[in-house]
Amino acid sequence: MISNAQQSSLKEIFLDDFMIGVALNKSQIRQSKIKEKDLIKKEFSSITAENIMKWEEIHPRPNKYQFKLTDKLIDLANKNQQYIIGHALVWHNQIPNWVTRNKNGNLNTKEILFKNIEDHISNVGGRYRGKVYGWDVVNEAFNDDGTFRDSDFFKISGEEYIYKSFEIASKNDPEAELYYNDYSLYKKKKIDAVIELTKRIKSRGLRIDGIGLQAHWGLDYPTIEEVERSILKISNAGLKVHFSELDIDVLPNLWEIEGADLSDNFKSNKELNPYIKNLPDSISNLLSNRYEEIFKLFYKHRDKIERVTFWGLSDKYSWKNDWPAKGRTNYPLLFDRNLSPKKAYRSVVNWRKNIN
Repeated sequence: MISNAQQSSLKEIFLDDFMIGVALNKSQIRQSKIKEKDLIKKEFSSITAENIMKWEEIHPRPNKYQFKLTDKLIDLANKNQQYIIGHALVWHNQIPNWVTRNKNGNLNTKEILFKNIEDHISNVGGRYRGKVYGWDVVNEAFNDDGTFRDSDFFKISGEEYIYKSFEIASKNDPEAELYYNDYSLYKKKKIDAVIELTKRIKSRGLRIDGIGLQAHWGLDYPTIEEVERSILKISNAGLKVHFSELDIDVLPNLWEIEGADLSDNFKSNKELNPYIKNLPDSISNLLSNRYEEIFKLFYKHRDKIERVTFWGLSDKYSWKNDWPAKGRTNYPLLFDRNLSPKKAYRSVVNWRKNIN
């Protein structure tokens, strides 16, 4: 059993199991609020930048790089003795048009695309060589049915851009771990396709160290069995498991509601945005139970899992307040809008403390 001296934070509770990470936004990286600063240092052992390391933020024009905030993030992590996860080098979203298209709006040639990828990874990866624990090299290249996403990257080069990205990333930061990152990897066709991709990456003599599972889940999906199946498949493929973006949506699933227009603002819709003032005890209990069962699974496979990262510091700053539609009030994380630990936090911590 963990001693009383070790009961003070998530990162200490799970110290011998896996890293506990958090995604930070710009203001949190700037460290303008003392309470946030203290919470970040106390509770987490790794940091992922929510947006500032994405292509459009860090490399908006061909010869322009904006490193100021990422440099600050590196300094913050060093000061706190935390690991940095670089997110994300190559992704079809949040990317400047010039990367994949010319001034006329036509697709770039493969040669130009690969030069853009090489310049980007060489400069970003090269600058932070030895300072980043692991990189999300390629993000969200698959559809849920296991086919490749028809992004501009894929239109230009097929899956070759993925191999090129891992090749350049390994060359520019040979000590950092390299990951493929995606959502819905509890779905059989998708995880199977990703595993096959990693085999092809390795067959080319390239390096990939792990798979990041974006765990944007709900109170009743996916099943624990589905998640466990994917953990085992990844581990059996010789790869490390990272739960890279964890949060639990407590609101009605808009994808399943007939007639819900996701372009609407749902702030005043009591049916689809039911918990504007606070989360009812009944739902809070469901959230607590859900987090506890998830962490029981993580603990069971702690020999395979290297990191669990929460996608946001608190409910106040969660992206789930504005996705899949704007204006809702969500409660997906372990800390509330005042940065206080929720019942779900206490459930996870108390369960872990009582393990012999």
